[in-house]
Amino acid sequence: MQNSRNHQAIYCTFESSLLDGVVNNLCGSPSTGSISGNGSTVSVLDPEYSSSDSHDNDTLRHQLRELETVMMEPSDNSDTESWQQLMELISRGELRSVLIACAKAVSDDDLLTAEWLISELQQMVSVSGEPIQRLGAYMLEGLIARLSSSGISIYNALNCKEPTGGELLSYMQLLYEICPYFKFGYMSANGAIADALKNEDKIHIIDFQIAQGSQWVSLIQALAARPGGPPRVRITGIDDTTSEYARGGGLNLVGERLSQLANSCNLPFEFHAAALSFSPEVQLPNIVLKPEEALAVNFPFRLHHIPDESVGPENHRDTLLRLVKSWSPKVVTLVEYELNTNTAPFFPRFLESLNYYSAIFESINATLPRDHRERINVEQHCLAREIVNIIACEGAERFERHELHGKWRSRFSMAGFRPYPLSPLVNATIRTLLQKYSSSYGLEERDGALYLGWMNRALVTSCAWK
Repeated sequence: MQNSRNHQAIYCTFESSLLDGVVNNLCGSPSTGSISGNGSTVSVLDPEYSSSDSHDNDTLRHQLRELETVMMEPSDNSDTESWQQLMELISRGELRSVLIACAKAVSDDDLLTAEWLISELQQMVSVSGEPIQRLGAYMLEGLIARLSSSGISIYNALNCKEPTGGELLSYMQLLYEICPYFKFGYMSANGAIADALKNEDKIHIIDFQIAQGSQWVSLIQALAARPGGPPRVRITGIDDTTSEYARGGGLNLVGERLSQLANSCNLPFEFHAAALSFSPEVQLPNIVLKPEEALAVNFPFRLHHIPDESVGPENHRDTLLRLVKSWSPKVVTLVEYELNTNTAPFFPRFLESLNYYSAIFESINATLPRDHRERINVEQHCLAREIVNIIACEGAERFERHELHGKWRSRFSMAGFRPYPLSPLVNATIRTLLQKYSSSYGLEERDGALYLGWMNRALVTSCAWK
């Protein structure tokens, strides 16, 4: 069969990718359409070229009808039944099933089926629709990128065309407010750290993804109010590029904010910035350890971005854990998403992601109305890029490599860690927090970890080690 990728239309759901230069990089030819913010189809061609939109659309519709005609001429009875089932799913508007069928076609390299289903899915998804329609728009983007071997190009284009730093920060803050996942993780980690260091006078916390430093506000306040006087606290923050861009500057901004808070609480405080690199070994050149300080290490939604043995010969993920263990910390906290996108092949990974992000989008829908413009921005700029990366990219180009808690437990155990019991008081506090959101959220403790879930689907886990 002749590869028909060169004839494929790319339907981009992201405004940031609606540039001729980007589209040409993706597929080597101009794109014919894009899904706009309201789900309608718009042109992404140059203005001069767009004057022939009507003719191009007629041509595209004619090509799709020809494709559908060819596909409806199966070679045997099993093919006939299969196509009839697909047509029924489409006619009934069963978006989830059609997405799965399209992913299976992409997985099987069945280009005719995949391109036909993509053309049908374009009419079924919308970034302003129901949760499955919104998620479907971003998953469709990932399928198209994968089919055209342009996953990393789309991902990088999105990264280059992010909103301004202040806008992105506001979207991240809104996601933090409307979903309890981050508060859950920060609260449970802080509880474990406070418990492990409750009798220490000098404390050092190494945070591997400090972001805006929000996690440490409540802990600094709690330590400052400790009976008998506050301890001396030093925080070493390790940055990530997204957070740096959002805050509009380096970690000095985080240090200034936390220092001002500590001073207002009369808590002795120091802040240091550190870098993490993998070239070729795990390197943290700016980490300063002092034997008189009790050490806590925090991994909030960070380890799944660090490559392991499935990506290359250097297993940075396990190497980093062994390095941290050599520092003899009092406690190490881990907060991670509860899904498997690391070593799973493409099609099972697609199914896992569809199930997981369906719960995420439904939980957002319970807080913000469907047509809320900020909700659209939050999903596009905080969630869509990682969805595209999971679906479209492989090897070193795939940065989103989540693992289930059982795998993390195995990695920590092999590095020499033992579980640190979580505080019942913290667990009760988190349950109270969840009541402010939705009754559909649930909290469960098992295997030494806390699981935060939505409608019986585990979404985030938190655990501690020593």
